[in-house]
Amino acid sequence: MRTAHPSADLFTAHRKNLAYLLKPNSIAIIHSNDTYPSNADASLPFKQNSDLFYLSGISQEETILFLFPDAHDPNDREILFLRETNETLSIWEGAKLTKSQCTETTGVARVEWLSAFQALLQRLIPLAENIYLPTNEHLRADTSIATRNSTFIREIQSRYPLHNYQRLAPLINQLRVIKSEVEISLTKTACRITEAGFRRILPIVSPGLGEWEIEAEFIHEFIRSGSRGFAYPPIIASGKNTCILHYTANDQLMKNGDLLLLDVAAEYAGWNSDMTRTIPVSGKFTPRQRDVYNAVLRVMSYANSILRPGIFLSDFQKAVLQFMETELIDLKLISRADAAMQTEEKPLVKKYFMHGTSHHLGLDVHDVSPPNQPVAAGMLFTIEPGIYIPDENIGIRLENNYLIGASENFDLMSSIPLDPNEIESLMA
Repeated sequence: MRTAHPSADLFTAHRKNLAYLLKPNSIAIIHSNDTYPSNADASLPFKQNSDLFYLSGISQEETILFLFPDAHDPNDREILFLRETNETLSIWEGAKLTKSQCTETTGVARVEWLSAFQALLQRLIPLAENIYLPTNEHLRADTSIATRNSTFIREIQSRYPLHNYQRLAPLINQLRVIKSEVEISLTKTACRITEAGFRRILPIVSPGLGEWEIEAEFIHEFIRSGSRGFAYPPIIASGKNTCILHYTANDQLMKNGDLLLLDVAAEYAGWNSDMTRTIPVSGKFTPRQRDVYNAVLRVMSYANSILRPGIFLSDFQKAVLQFMETELIDLKLISRADAAMQTEEKPLVKKYFMHGTSHHLGLDVHDVSPPNQPVAAGMLFTIEPGIYIPDENIGIRLENNYLIGASENFDLMSSIPLDPNEIESLMA
C-alpha cells in the first residue's frame, strides 16, 4: 500500500479525549469539506476537513461525524454518516467506503448512510442540551467561502434556536496542539521523505536548469516514497526570486552565482513536514552568501534554545528579532547608530526579516492552536529565520521541525544537511 494508514486506535483516542472536554449532555457534529468546482466540469482536488480527519481518519467527501457521549443508548454515542456507494459511483469514481471498512478505519461501530442523517438528527437533538459545532478560528483563516460546516450551522440554529450552541474549535485546537507518539512518528516519516527529496536534488542542481525541473525531482521522490505529494505549494526560488516570500511560479532558469531557496516538504498519511534550505546553484557559496547563511544559522540555533516550555510566542519573536538585529549589524545591513534611533513601531530588522520565526505544525502546515497559550512539551513547531537582501539577490531561509520536550527540543530534521560545508560537499 502506498501509505500506511494509522490504526483506528489513534482516532478512537482522539474522540475519547474530545468527549472528556464536552459539557454534560452535549452533541458535537462535524462535516467533511466540500469538493469545489474549478472550470467546465472539473473539480479541485479534495482536501478533508482537518478536524474531521483528526477524529475519524476518514478522507472521503460527504461524511458527517456525530458524537453524543452521554446518550442513553450506547448505539447513539458515536455515529458516522457516509455517502452510499453504488455501481455507477464504482465505475466512475471507484468504490466508496463500505460500512465495515469505515468501522475498521475509524473504530466507530455504528455507520449509517447519509440518507439517515436528518431523521436521526430530529430524534436525538431534542435529547441534548448543548450542541458543539466547528468553525475555522485560525488567526489567518479566510472564511469568505461557505463550507458544509458553516451552512449546517445556519440550518441547525434555524431549526433548533433554543439550544445552547458551543464552539468546538477551542476544544479541538487544545487537543490537536499536543502531538501523540503516533502523530510524531508520522511526522518523522514525512521528514524522512523530505530528506530523500533534498538529497536527490543536491547533485543535480546546476546553472542552466529550470526551477521547475527541481520541483519535478522532489515530487518524483515524494510520491515514490509513499507520500501523496507536497505538504504545500513548493517554493523553488533562484536569484532575485529568493527574496519573494511566497514565490511559487517556479518557472525561471537558474544562473551561475545564484542562490536557490527551497521551501518544499512532503506530507505523510495526512501529517505534514515543512523544510527550507538555501543552496548555491554553482555548488559553492560566495564569501558574502556564506556570511549571510551562517548568520541565519546562528539565529536558528538561538531560536531553538529559547523556544522552550513556558515562553509565549510573542516574547519568543521579540527575542529572536533582537538577536537578528545583532547579526544584521555585523553584516553591515544596519548601523549601530540607526539601531539606537529606531522606534518600536518600525524596527529596522523588519526590512530584512519580515516574517515570523515559528508556527505550529501538524495536520495543517500552519497548524491550529489556542491563542495566547505558552509553549508546552508535546507541541510541534517550525523554526525558520531568514535574511532577505533584494539589492544583492540574496534571500536565505533555513527551516527545521522541532518537537518541544520537557528537558530539550528534538530536531526531527537533524539528519537533513544544513551545514554549508556539507551542502557544498554533497553538491560536488
